[in-house]
Formats: sequence, C-alpha cells, structure tokens
Amino acid sequence: MALGPRLDLRQTQSLVMTPQLRQAIQLLQFTNVEVNQFIEDELLKNPLIERADSESDATAPLAAASDGMAIAQMEAAPIPASEYGANGLVTVDADAPGAQTPLDTDFSNVYDFGGTSDGGGRDSGIGFEDDDGIGQIADRPPDLREHLEQQARLAFPDPAQRRIAAALIMALDPSGRLADTPEAIAVALGIGFEVLEPVRQVMLRFDPTGVFARDLAECLAIQLAERNRLDPAMDALLAHLDLLARRDHRALMEICGVDAEDLRDMIAELKRLNPKPGAGFDASPITPLIPDVLMRPAPDGDYMLELNPETMPRVLIRRGFHARMAAKASRETRQFLSDRIQSANWLVRALESRAETILRVAGEIVQHQGAFFRFGIGFLKPLTLREVAAALDIHESTVSRVTSNKVIATPRGVFEMKFFFTTALAGANGESHSAEAVRHRIAALIEAEPPAAILSDDALAKLLQKEGIDIARRTVAKYREALRIPGSAQRKRDKALGIAEPLSPSPPLRAGNTG
Repeated sequence: MALGPRLDLRQTQSLVMTPQLRQAIQLLQFTNVEVNQFIEDELLKNPLIERADSESDATAPLAAASDGMAIAQMEAAPIPASEYGANGLVTVDADAPGAQTPLDTDFSNVYDFGGTSDGGGRDSGIGFEDDDGIGQIADRPPDLREHLEQQARLAFPDPAQRRIAAALIMALDPSGRLADTPEAIAVALGIGFEVLEPVRQVMLRFDPTGVFARDLAECLAIQLAERNRLDPAMDALLAHLDLLARRDHRALMEICGVDAEDLRDMIAELKRLNPKPGAGFDASPITPLIPDVLMRPAPDGDYMLELNPETMPRVLIRRGFHARMAAKASRETRQFLSDRIQSANWLVRALESRAETILRVAGEIVQHQGAFFRFGIGFLKPLTLREVAAALDIHESTVSRVTSNKVIATPRGVFEMKFFFTTALAGANGESHSAEAVRHRIAALIEAEPPAAILSDDALAKLLQKEGIDIARRTVAKYREALRIPGSAQRKRDKALGIAEPLSPSPPLRAGNTG
C-alpha cells in the first residue's frame, strides 16, 4: 500500500449563515418593540433609511383572515398603493415631492421651506412655542427611605435620636422590616438597647404602619393594634403562625379558645393586613404588556388579525436622496451609497417577510383554536409547533421563533402565543384533549365539590374518564399541585371548618382572562 499525496473532488452541501441571514432570523424572534430598537440602530448607520412616523407616511395595519392568508388593507394615501410593501412598509423616496425625479436635476438652487437648515423648522430652537421638555417630566414619588426620613425629622427634635432613626432606616430590608435584630443594631451603634428601643417604638407607628418590625408577627400586630383588633385570641394566633401555615386549624382553635366561625373571621382579618408594608414604595412601575398582534371579530363572524400599528415598524428608503448624492459623488462615495441602498432594501424585505410569517402563524393558531375564542378555555385544543409548521409548509424552528416572546390581544384577553401550544391527552373516543383544558376542568370539579363529598385524586380521575379523558390518578395529582390546590384531606378539613379559600378554575400562569 503506497503512501503519498493525491487530489480528490467532492461535492458537499452546507448552509452558509451570512450576517444578513443571521439578522433575519433574529428579527423573527424580536417583538415589535425590539424591532423598533433594531431599526433605531440601523437609522444611525444608514443615511438612506428614514422612519415613517407621520400619519401621511403610515399605512393601515396588516390583516390576516383566520385561514392564515395575509391581506394588505391600505387606506387612501397620496402615494400609490402599488408602491407599498406587503406589510405596509413604504419603499419610495422619503424626500421627493413627486413620484418621479430626473437624475440630472439641479438641486443647488432649491430652497427647503420650513427646513432646519435656516433655523425656521420646528426642530430648531427658535420659535414661539414652549418646547420645554423638562416641564413635561413627571415628578418622581419619594422612595421608602425618603418617606421615612421626612417623618423622622418631624418626630425627633433631638439630634441623637435622629441619628438612631437614620441607622434604623438604613437597616430596613425591601419588605420594610429590620434586616437585623434591634439588639445587634444597638451594639453596632455603640449604644444600649434601652436607648434604641424607645426610638424604634415611635417609628413603628410611622407610615406605612408595620415598618421597623422585628418579624412578621410584630408587623401584623402593629397593624392590628392600630385597628383596635389586637385581642388575646389574635395575639395567640400571631404567636403560632407556623400552625396557620400548615393549615392546622383545629390546633389553632384550641390555642386561641375560639370556634370555627371566630377563627375564620380572624384569618380573614389577617389577610386584609399588609405583610410587606415597605414593598409598595420601592416597587418599579408595572410595565404594560404590549401586544404584537391584534385580533378582532370580522363582520362575517370570522376573526381578523393585524400587527399592532402602535408598535409596528415602518421605514422609508430615501431613493431620491440616493440619486442626488450618487450623481456627483466620488467613486468611494458611490460604493458606500450602493452598499447602503442594498442594506436598506434588505431591511425592508426582511421586515416584510417577518410580518407575513407572524400573521400566517397567528392565523393558523386562530383557525385551530376557534372554539376557544368562542366558548372559553374548556374548548382549548392540543396544538404543537410541528402541526403549525406542516400546515404552513415552513420549518418547525421558524414557528418557534415567531411565537417566542410574541403577545396577541384577543377578545378573551391578552395571551402569549406560546399559550396556545399545549400537550395532548388521549380520549376514550379517539379525540385528544388539551392539557390546559383538563387542568381547567379539574379546578372546576374541585370548586363544585360539596363539603360532605370531597373528591380524591382517584375520584377525579374516574370522573374525567367518564367524560372521555384518558387520565391517570398521578396525572390528576400533578395538575392539581400545579394549580396550587391542596389535597383532598386538607380540603375536607377546611370545608368542614368553613374557611376554605375559593378556587379559581383558571390556570395561574395564564396571561389575560378567558371569561
């Protein structure tokens, strides 16, 4: 066998991931808000792209029927409809006053009336309108420490007491309770506990009531004392919160010396208190859930889908500006402009493809889950990414990217698109059932059970099997625990005492509501 170099010809296929292809894949995963941020970055790099934010440039939103076919609904506009892309993205010149501009036109003597070059535009600093942006900024509410420091300055005229109060304020945890014991704080300050404690007792009455408490029991006791509800029975209940956490109501009735009705009232009183009085101050404002896709009923009883026009990105390609600059530019400048115009064309095509794919996937979901939108969560059908991909003749990973982090606003609430993909449970008659619908049915059965006939997991499984759902007892137990519903023994004790909490038949992780 001879050893030596030789030449071989081989043919192979491989997918080349170009930078533009990577960006197109990323665009599918982005929400509309993230796409807007991506476009803002592109605007800084490409002078041939302009955002179309005005009503004259914006087009009507995309729509799709429930069969997944994209439909472009466009309103009357001065620009011909033929120059709009499939998703309402304008691809005409953003600067040109007319539809056609000769390439050899001389623009040296053209005056741009109202532009910013002469200081007369609305973006300039000269004018009669008050454009003071600082005056439009909302005042920031004081945080917990600032709120307490204001009260401490009024409550303690003695500088030494104010210093102790400042140290106690710095020792608070996010919930409003002390992160360390008062004894340890006194040692750290180099003072006696008898000096610190009177200051803390005054601060326990600060607003919000319950801050500076040692623990949860003291926090609740201060709030009850303010309401004149701290009697010996309630004091005994606060001393045994561990039994309340274990739901050992019989032991609590014996310790507190009350009957079931009184214990029920005492527990209800505790639930009206605030266990974390300081958490409301430093909590960040709730970010509203902005839908990417809007769904509305159609006149014919079907449903229409459209991309959210408030967040849908719209861009213009400045073709006239490109023509004027390229006419008299150097070779290097023309090459730069050529690269930028290609990048702008790619961006528009990528956005059009993204919008079309999102609407096709959303339309297929709506078509498959039509019974859910009409009748409620009990009619949610099992659905997988593979089924949607097969119906639309696209790859399963594409469906996964499209539905990731996307939110759809429907007549039944606002949902993540992933919510509609659920596993299937086999049915006795060959029909599969959505796991989400089965969880809803389990919660509804438990909610309706009488105190004298509590349903065990085995009994629930048999009831569901009679309804045509092939489910095992351990699966019922898993779904019940996921819904945070206690077992049958605990529910029997709670309902016998009349202190059982009402159950919600809705899944706890669901976004929106299903009516």
